Amino acid sequence: MRVLIAAGGTAGHINPALAIAGALKQADPTAEIHFAGRREGMEYGLVTRAGYPFHHIEINGFQRRLTPENIRRNLVAIYHLALSGPRTKAILREVRPDLVIGCGGYVSGPVVRAAARQGIKTAIHEQNAFPGVTNKLLARDVDVVFAASADAVEKLGAPDKTLVVGNPVRPELLSQDRAAARGRIGAGDRTVILSFGGSLGARRINEVVASLCGWEQRTHQNIQHLHATGSRGVQLFRDLARQEGFAPGPGLVVQEYINNMPELLAAADLVIARSGALTLAELEVMGRASILIPSPNVAENHQYYNAMELQKAGAAVVIEEKDLTAEKLIETVQQLLAEPGRLAEMGRCARKLAVPDSLDRITARLLTLVETGR
Repeated sequence: MRVLIAAGGTAGHINPALAIAGALKQADPTAEIHFAGRREGMEYGLVTRAGYPFHHIEINGFQRRLTPENIRRNLVAIYHLALSGPRTKAILREVRPDLVIGCGGYVSGPVVRAAARQGIKTAIHEQNAFPGVTNKLLARDVDVVFAASADAVEKLGAPDKTLVVGNPVRPELLSQDRAAARGRIGAGDRTVILSFGGSLGARRINEVVASLCGWEQRTHQNIQHLHATGSRGVQLFRDLARQEGFAPGPGLVVQEYINNMPELLAAADLVIARSGALTLAELEVMGRASILIPSPNVAENHQYYNAMELQKAGAAVVIEEKDLTAEKLIETVQQLLAEPGRLAEMGRCARKLAVPDSLDRITARLLTLVETGR
């Protein structure tokens, strides 16, 4: 079996693609799995580190707000779009796939569409409750559509061939020992708060979390707080710590990036984060309460719709960035801590949304598609 997976742009597209690749390889050790994406994108590093062959295709999204810089970008996007057809055909000739899978990002569009037109079996996976433009356009052409959320089914426009399967998560999340994880960070009987804003960092989250850390230390809260600033927030957070009058210590660990996320999620009682689809899938499978701050700078405002699913289920509190202040965040944390058992109950509600066998469902359906042609 030869498989080509197209995914790019963000970790929310690439990590599910890598999880699917790993599951297919485990199910069929003879499978040859290739990836298509942008060499300048995040996907190149993640895919090549995982050891899969990588095929470069340059494709960019169009900017909706017309500024001189965005007009220049749109001209470049048109140029790359014109070249994507011949490049896609060359990749398909080279790989000769039995199956092509699109996991989101602009790169999925030309690759999956060309494969479908050539009669190659195709599938897409939509990670968000509000589907992206690329997947909405592809849904009618592919053989199988995987949706993470039931809310996405009608929006994708192909309900007869859509399966709701959740988002695949890293297998190591499912094997974590909470007591051992809390012991390794020295949590004791403290409430563990884990906060982060992505690998680059989110300035507004760093600002309000700094105020929260200051409040925790000034009022001697029984909290163990673990915060990741992101690469762009390291110096900012140091400056904010000086302004707020707090410092890392026994109750506060600050680092640039979290390399042991499964362990820290196992230890956490409350998570403060953006609401990308992959983050939410991990919160659900781990059964963690959360305060979600959707990024306002994403296509179709999909993080807001993702987050509202958890809030409606009683698993999260959503604070939109336009409403986010230090006072609002501190007040929300205070309210959650003041109600005994509230965080545990939110965690149970989160776990009810989880699809821990997502990867098994996806893999089984893909293997059937290849073996039977339908």
